[in-house]
Amino acid sequence: MLSKLQQLGINSDGRYASDDELQFMDNYINSFDARVEAYRRIKAVETEIVEAVFAKIQASQPKALLIKGEDTRIKWKQDTLRVLRHSAMTVLLDDPELLRQQFLYWFQTIMQAFGAQEACNVTYLVMQDVVKQILPKDIADLLCPILEMNRNLLGAQLRDL
Repeated sequence: MLSKLQQLGINSDGRYASDDELQFMDNYINSFDARVEAYRRIKAVETEIVEAVFAKIQASQPKALLIKGEDTRIKWKQDTLRVLRHSAMTVLLDDPELLRQQFLYWFQTIMQAFGAQEACNVTYLVMQDVVKQILPKDIADLLCPILEMNRNLLGAQLRDL
């Protein structure tokens, strides 16, 4: 929303915005209550989501959180909570571009420096399944595209970029 408002300000400088250019605001206003509810529900179950993802990864790919021989489980939980919180805010604001520009590109560099791309890829793939199990479908439908964006950016290998 914020990125779209900024772009609208740039594009309509010196003129009135057209109805088509303002459509995103109508869409946002119409979805606002659902986005606030989604944000609140994600916040309420964030620990449950992260613990379920952790359990599934440990059960299916126990070495996924061993990065360069180091046990990263504690750091993984902190980072995963941080990304989930940013993702919830993205649901609320309806602004994936803001997430991408202000957080994911920076965090992607860190994950690449530590060689954690495969762990990120697995994490946000599994998290989509967990979210679909824990949250109502309408909320999962808002969150899962953002989790997929996280997976694509954070799980990208250097050669993929």
